[in-house]
This record gives sequence, structure tokens and C-alpha cells, in this order.
Amino acid sequence: MRIIGEITHPDCKITLFSWNNRYLIKLEKGLLEQTFKINQYDLTSEEELKMITSELFISKALSRFSEMENDLQEALHSL
Repeated sequence: MRIIGEITHPDCKITLFSWNNRYLIKLEKGLLEQTFKINQYDLTSEEELKMITSELFISKALSRFSEMENDLQEALHSL
């Protein structure tokens, strides 16, 4: 797995990878993470990978992190 780069964001860590003919976009916030895999042949350049991670894409992922945190807390409380 090769790190292509990182995208600076104040609310989460975003790392871009290349691995097995795929690009990976990994977002991390606290103990949670989301990974998106994209076939390398679906893009013409690594620059397009960076374009995918628009502010809208990131804001939706941040909302999903909130949902994930709520789901985890509910599961932990049900123990």
C-alpha cells in the first residue's frame, strides 16, 4: 500500500492510498474510520482522486461519523 498524499481538514484526517489497482480514500475521526475504494482505471489521474474529496463529500462523511458514533454508543449502552 502506497500513500499518495494527505488532505488537510480540521475535523478529520484524510489519507489517499494506491493499492492493488485501486485508490483508497481513508477518513479518520477519533476511533472511527471510513474507507472508500475506487477502481484505478475509473480515473485518469491521481488529481481526480483529490477532486472527489470535495467539501460536500467530506461534510457527508462527517455526518456519517456522527451516525456511526451514535450507533456505537447505543450498542455499548445495551451491554
